[in-house]
Amino acid sequence: MSFPLVSITVYNSVVFGVFSNTQRFLGQLRCREPGSSPPRSLSDLLLASMAAGVVSVGLGGPVDLIKIRLQMQTQPLREATLSVRSRAVAPGEQPAYQGPVHCIATVVRTEGLAGLYRGSSAMLLRDVPGYCFYFVPYVFLSEWISPEPHANLSPYAVWLAGGMAGAISWGTATPMDVVKSRLQADGVHFNKYKGVLDCICQSYQQEGLRVFFRGITVNAVRGFPTSAAMFLGYELSLQALRGDHAVTSP
Repeated sequence: MSFPLVSITVYNSVVFGVFSNTQRFLGQLRCREPGSSPPRSLSDLLLASMAAGVVSVGLGGPVDLIKIRLQMQTQPLREATLSVRSRAVAPGEQPAYQGPVHCIATVVRTEGLAGLYRGSSAMLLRDVPGYCFYFVPYVFLSEWISPEPHANLSPYAVWLAGGMAGAISWGTATPMDVVKSRLQADGVHFNKYKGVLDCICQSYQQEGLRVFFRGITVNAVRGFPTSAAMFLGYELSLQALRGDHAVTSP
């Protein structure tokens, strides 16, 4: 977990920054009046969320892959033969990767730089709609929870709206998250999937439709506190940097 913990700050700051600045840029294009505050537009929110989702893949793809590869090597090793068979890890047998740096070097050496972005197509299909279900509900829920229509957002509204948005986003993103994780884990010991469609077909044939919803409850429950804390920290950071006396919306 050391690699994602170190990179999560940069990752989230870039994603939130891309969303806020894209939304602001699109609003200014529509308004064309300097100094004015254009009204929110659903199309602006969707485009800004999609831009954040695309950028998140470029930064988060390698982070997720390294994390999953390091976690997967604790599982029994599998050999790719004509019939794939399992064997237990022999006593004293060295793991595939000795740490994040060694994992990155190994992936680049054996698979090239493109290997760091294995599963990026599935991640793109997860994050683009996922961030739409993340930022759009947050904006509308936070404004709906606020006691006054045009008042500055309260910390309670930010916390509750952020938590609900996180639960909605992770709940809807779970199917593609399953596919993305399987593709990224693929290649630790052997290659099983040829791509996103092949992964979906094999998973469905072997485990049925419910495999794509495996972990959806955990994801939704986890999404509430993490997203609530993330949005609250983001808004309070803006408040401190701007010198405001109340939480402001992005």
